[in-house]
Amino acid sequence: MDIQIHLAQQPEADALLGRSPLAALTGMLLDQQVPMEWAFSGPYTIATRMGADDLDAHAIAAYDPESFAALLSEKPAVHRYPGSMAQRIQQLCQFLVEHYDGDAAALWESAGSGTELLARLRELPGFGEQKAKIFLALLGKQYGVRPSGWREAAGTYGEDGCYRSAADITGPESLAQVRLHKQEMKAAAKAAKAGTAAAARAAKSGAAVTAGQTSAPRTGRAATGYGAAKAAQPARPAPASAETTKRTS
Repeated sequence: MDIQIHLAQQPEADALLGRSPLAALTGMLLDQQVPMEWAFSGPYTIATRMGADDLDAHAIAAYDPESFAALLSEKPAVHRYPGSMAQRIQQLCQFLVEHYDGDAAALWESAGSGTELLARLRELPGFGEQKAKIFLALLGKQYGVRPSGWREAAGTYGEDGCYRSAADITGPESLAQVRLHKQEMKAAAKAAKAGTAAAARAAKSGAAVTAGQTSAPRTGRAATGYGAAKAAQPARPAPASAETTKRTS
């Protein structure tokens, strides 16, 4: 495996990504909450600090967790969250050791279809649905790993001629286009969230107005007890005046 890769935008780091399946897998794992170039430079930084020219799944899996976290935390840090990512990388390598004898390439070399490969990628620690599809697309578009149905399994990330993810980066220009796409997607998601919140507030306000209009106004309290009985009695006639009494006598 010796492929021309331009994800890290650094010759040495990209060269490692091009020849090392584990480096490519680790770079994909790191690709979250940091710029892509930072993420995909990580494998080279880790290998250099371990005094090696490649990553070794067995060595990383057996590394003391605190020491490995410290190694990733050295300046410049491998990731914005070096401690948590160190744990994830070790979990990934431990999984590879247990299921693939530490050989990352075995993940795809024996996969019979794109669907099967996607299922294997989803099993990896730290790989969700989206990350698995992006890496599947990266394997197909840039590493020549193309089992039957790989594009369909990768979803929109497998489409030809698009600029959606790391799978589509082949140089500075495509990197800028992918970054622009991500910015547009974030802006659209933010606008949609704001619109949903505004609609919810409007619905709540409308419900309150409707409730106020349908409530009967209270005009007073009904008379009860002695007051009610008194009100029910007929009115007494006014007493006759003295003059009226005299005339009728």
